[in-house]
Amino acid sequence: MVKRVIYPPIWLLFGLVAIILCYTYLPGPRFNGWAGQVAGVLLIVLGLVLLVIAAGLFARAKTDLIPFRNVSALVTTGIYRYTRNPMYLGMVAILLGSAVASGASTALLVPPLFAVIIEMRFIRPEEAMLRDLFPAQYPAYCERVRRWL
Repeated sequence: MVKRVIYPPIWLLFGLVAIILCYTYLPGPRFNGWAGQVAGVLLIVLGLVLLVIAAGLFARAKTDLIPFRNVSALVTTGIYRYTRNPMYLGMVAILLGSAVASGASTALLVPPLFAVIIEMRFIRPEEAMLRDLFPAQYPAYCERVRRWL
């Protein structure tokens, strides 16, 4: 298995830095205004709420938050009934909210790039691992619940 030294929260931090760099040095057409700021803040709050709820469900199930470590349970309740990856979705929402609030059109490229990186480096390998660990439950769960939304 590939050793993953850079975990998703660090990728989130890289994304936030990229948004700041886009805003500062290469903003492209700007779309400033209070509506964008409010929408951005709401998306950031939504992302944080998703992260807290999902982390709480992991804690309740006594399984590790760190990808690929100490997986002891398949969490399928709560927010996991609607998305298989609420933590990653929360991070995308935080980045999208930050990009929208910045008003820099180039910053809008960061959230989809983050999603592609996370899907390739984490989600797909995690799915393979979960299929091995939970051969009956995980495929059935995947049939009921979408990867993102």
